[in-house]
Amino acid sequence: MKKLISVTVNEKRYELAVDSNMTLVDMLREELKLTGTKKGCELGECGACTVLMDGKPVSSCLLLAIEADNREIVTIEGLETEKGLHPIQQAFVEKGAIQCGFCTPGMILSAKALLENNPNPDEHEIRKAISGNLCRCTGYQKIVEAIQSVSSDK
Repeated sequence: MKKLISVTVNEKRYELAVDSNMTLVDMLREELKLTGTKKGCELGECGACTVLMDGKPVSSCLLLAIEADNREIVTIEGLETEKGLHPIQQAFVEKGAIQCGFCTPGMILSAKALLENNPNPDEHEIRKAISGNLCRCTGYQKIVEAIQSVSSDK
């Protein structure tokens, strides 16, 4: 059974008829063609599907699309502007915090939420903020360094 929802994704308003059992990650990837949000474990444990809902990181594989009704979603595609990459994205590139890239969108969005709430996090706070995002390539150190490099107290 389909339900009509209204959702803002990356500052653009959408009216969509979605199946009542469709997940948010599937809506983003299949209906809106925003494939930057990755499908990983589909159990909410890897963080690959992390998006921001009303400014907070959420596992989009655990939420139904209908739960996004009248909410604001930001995906990795929503960070880049005409001027180029978001400073967090640029820091990940410059610090070598990207290897296979599968975890990168979720890591960056988790970092964005952290820095918006705490512009000067220490290493422990950074590691805690990204603890829901698993990376099998980097060992996390370069990711932490990238996030530190864009904090307000460099």
